[in-house]
Amino acid sequence: MSTTTPRRTSPWDRPLGSYQLVLGSSALLLGLGLIMVLSASSIYARFNYDGNSFAIIERQLIFAVVGLVGAYVAAHVPLRVLRKLILPFLIVSVLMILATFIPGVGIEVNGNRNWLPLAGGFRLQPSEFAKLALILWMADLYAKRRKQLGNPRLVLTPMVPVAGFVALLVVFQHDLGTALVLFALIIGMLWVAGLPGKQMGAMLAGLFVILVIAIANSPERVGRLLNFTDPESDPDFRGFQAIHGMMALARGGFWGVGLGGSRQKWGSLPEAHTDFILAVIGEELGLLGTLVVLALFAFLAVAGIRIATRTRDPFVHFAAAGITIWISIQAVINIGMVLGLLPVIGIPLPLISYGGSSLLVTLLAMGILINCAKTEPGAKRALAAGRANRGRSRVLQRS
Repeated sequence: MSTTTPRRTSPWDRPLGSYQLVLGSSALLLGLGLIMVLSASSIYARFNYDGNSFAIIERQLIFAVVGLVGAYVAAHVPLRVLRKLILPFLIVSVLMILATFIPGVGIEVNGNRNWLPLAGGFRLQPSEFAKLALILWMADLYAKRRKQLGNPRLVLTPMVPVAGFVALLVVFQHDLGTALVLFALIIGMLWVAGLPGKQMGAMLAGLFVILVIAIANSPERVGRLLNFTDPESDPDFRGFQAIHGMMALARGGFWGVGLGGSRQKWGSLPEAHTDFILAVIGEELGLLGTLVVLALFAFLAVAGIRIATRTRDPFVHFAAAGITIWISIQAVINIGMVLGLLPVIGIPLPLISYGGSSLLVTLLAMGILINCAKTEPGAKRALAAGRANRGRSRVLQRS
């Protein structure tokens, strides 16, 4: 008589593993981000918003609430309905970018003309919406052509002309950071679609030439690039932000000086609550807090890769891959910038930095990623079983 030992199921094999990873890591990043925006911005807000230390966090909370509502809708809307909205979403995003070039309409901030005014003093950054719109449009395009992706021409067109046009519009807005993310998205999606190495090399060479031209046409960008290797050569101007960011990280040590105890946020560190919020995290929460942030982004990336590789839906495969590439690349660029490993180009840390447009769009993307996670084998069945168990528990509690 033989007995069989039941096979243990690891957390990695569970049908809701990706779903829980996306939900948990994005919720923790959002929560940490709101706390750190409050801490990093309170002094700045007090001196720039009529003594109201909570002015900036109040704005961030409004976008967070709107973004969470949008994420909930995006997580529950049928994917077939979502795909019908992609082209209108892309067209509206491009039209909003074009509107920033209209005199009297577009708003210029720190040399970047990439903002549109909203009511109540709020501003909208259309290029943030273009990131998600392009990802979904590329995913839908490649899903429809999944049996023809062996033909390089069908991989490149019309994706490269359309995405390249949007990226160039962002370059003309003088927002090189966002343009760099869009270029990385183009390369990443071409790789996921299986573009052969020869054509991929040509694309990389072409994008490199475009980036060199964009940098060469701006003395400020050339200065930042040259200063990147030695910030102390110009400590009072181009190297000022990088130096004070590293000072914040050094002061934090392993455990940090405690929440709210940062010195750099008292005006020494420019953009402390936006692009350089990781430096404040490192100062107040130490290396430990910084490693937690890195781990959460790693979990999010793992979840996205898991969804893309386990799903049987071609649209979900490309959409999950695109969202993962976007969030990962943007996080890597921001973290590398703060650590002094990359030039300072001005790009927010997803879900953590202050910025309403960035937060809103990223939360929408997380909602879509959660929706994509439901297409994994056994996920919908596991969700239905969980809801049924909770329903039975409520009935038992009442009886």
